[in-house]
Amino acid sequence: MPEGLSVLPVPGLPEVVPGDDLAALIVSRVTAAGLDVVDGDVLVVSSKVASKSLGLVAADRETAVRAATRRVVAERSIDGGRVTRVVESAAGPVMAAAGVDASNTGALDGVLLLPEDPDGVCASLLGRLQAAFEVQRLAVVLSDTSGRPWRMGQVDFALGAAGLCVVDDLRGVSDADGRTLSVTTRAVADEVAAAADLVKGKAAGVPVALVRGVAEFVTGSFGEDGGRSLVRTGPEDWFVTGAAEAVRAALGVAPGSELAEHVGIPSISDEPVAARVRRGVAVALAARELDDGVGVDVGTDAVVVTGGDPVDRGIVAARIGVALWGEGFASSIEPAAQRGSDSVRVLVLAR
Repeated sequence: MPEGLSVLPVPGLPEVVPGDDLAALIVSRVTAAGLDVVDGDVLVVSSKVASKSLGLVAADRETAVRAATRRVVAERSIDGGRVTRVVESAAGPVMAAAGVDASNTGALDGVLLLPEDPDGVCASLLGRLQAAFEVQRLAVVLSDTSGRPWRMGQVDFALGAAGLCVVDDLRGVSDADGRTLSVTTRAVADEVAAAADLVKGKAAGVPVALVRGVAEFVTGSFGEDGGRSLVRTGPEDWFVTGAAEAVRAALGVAPGSELAEHVGIPSISDEPVAARVRRGVAVALAARELDDGVGVDVGTDAVVVTGGDPVDRGIVAARIGVALWGEGFASSIEPAAQRGSDSVRVLVLAR
């Protein structure tokens, strides 16, 4: 049985600036707080102080986000016309705005970027801290904050890690009832980061915490998988794009592209039905030129496709129906008996 868990804040770290020796600062504050570092301990460090010490500062937020984006997952416009994107970041995880942040930047003029190699930052800190505290079986976790699909609020997670088994693979182990577990894999590093945040907080100015009680997962070695190994990629990523973005991408409007901005990006706020229908039609037609003679009349309750070849009309109507689904509407093609032979009506329905 576990003996218990203790999470202790490391207070008094000064405002970190580019060029500061972060490892030395941590050692000095741990010592000043009278904390003993022992075998099996984990030091959890907020990514912001690492970014500050490394000088990862940019003047323009939008430019910084684009530079740190590897893939756009979802995008929404918010009040004031600004666009927020959830992206796969250069640091690894899928995060809002690639983790670029303007909060808690101290005297720095600009926004902070995440290190592109968080595990490397942890390994560098680990070597220094092992030597300073004369403790070999030690681990370092670099934590950051992120929202989660289907859950309100944000939690801290392990952006990087060194000296720690980041997952506890329980597949093949029997549960308390003797049944074999087949899928359970605990994200130990994320749990450690979240626990540390309970004493670090977001506004208390405490970016470092000491976690004790997870020694079974602490190796102190540099050959373990780090935080990047916790990111789902490839076939394991079931949520490679957002729901609306999947529809738009299927119609040729990829998230994060100039075309996506041109046709309009969905808003997190309630929008008039007419605006959503117009955007849906724009998405449907953005990557396909209308054939000769085909026209589109956009209304609130229906979109009418007229003229041209019947097959062309049908293709355009079908694309509009798909695009409307991405805007939150169902659709229906009006039966042939209720429409003229040279037009197709796509009815806009509640979903």
